[in-house]
Amino acid sequence: MLAASHRRNIRPTHPTKGFFLTAVRVTAITAAACAAVLAAALPSSAINSYNATPAPERTEVGALVATWDNDDNPATPDRVDWVCSGTMIDAKTFLTAAHCTSDWPAGVRFYVSLDQDVQAGLDAAAKMYPGDPAAQANAVAVEGTAHTHPDYPGPSSDPHDIAVIELDAAKVASRWSFTPATLPAANQLDALGPQQLNSTDWFVAGYGTQEAANGPGGQTHPGGGVRMKAPVTFDALNDAWVRLAMTAPQGNGGACYGDSGGPNFAVIGGRNILTSTTITGDTPCYATNVTYRLDTPGARAFLTPFVKLP
Repeated sequence: MLAASHRRNIRPTHPTKGFFLTAVRVTAITAAACAAVLAAALPSSAINSYNATPAPERTEVGALVATWDNDDNPATPDRVDWVCSGTMIDAKTFLTAAHCTSDWPAGVRFYVSLDQDVQAGLDAAAKMYPGDPAAQANAVAVEGTAHTHPDYPGPSSDPHDIAVIELDAAKVASRWSFTPATLPAANQLDALGPQQLNSTDWFVAGYGTQEAANGPGGQTHPGGGVRMKAPVTFDALNDAWVRLAMTAPQGNGGACYGDSGGPNFAVIGGRNILTSTTITGDTPCYATNVTYRLDTPGARAFLTPFVKLP
């Protein structure tokens, strides 16, 4: 998975959620997270430590930051953390996963950061604005409005695990320079077919934690909060999913907890095409990244009101 340093606690999650994160270092994977196969999604994890490298050039890839209530008083949010990954798909639209924007306490607020090291920024902001999660979030990110697919969670054949954060384009442009990701054409992956997809170069990006590390207290997932990238290879194409292999012996890296909602690119015609978003995978983050296709009629119908599609 992409390596990065971070602290976070996993908040209670829906049994079908995928690679999603919230506050303080992940020290164990809950039973709910283990069940995150194909139905809905947990927020996802980070890029593995093996075969992964920092991705400062992937300026369109960002982190989803949230502030929320932890003491039954939503008027005064008392928690802040980065929780998922995502991608700018135009000047004001950040694409992520529905499991990253749903099932939060009342009063949750979402922000987007395109900083390379979001965790370091949050750490510095915590010292500068102690006890003020909103100020800490604003120090590293721009606030936006979440739009979650109205039919999420759907069936495993298509869970509708897709969401966007609408931002103020001027505020984003005042802080970061980036070129929005290129979305796929309608049914582009079907048109290419498995044989051509297998010969295509793929890579995943995100802010998630690393693969499982064994220790005296059980498995931990270190890292997180730094934008990383890693090569992956095509495994299988389903109606709503692209399955990508992230096994180390083949030279792959992969995604893990905190990478949910982050991009998976295929190099098609010399261009990086944002084919799918990270949703879930195997619990220790060693084998498979299960990603949600963006070229299907369902995904395109959701995105149409927010962005111009190819």
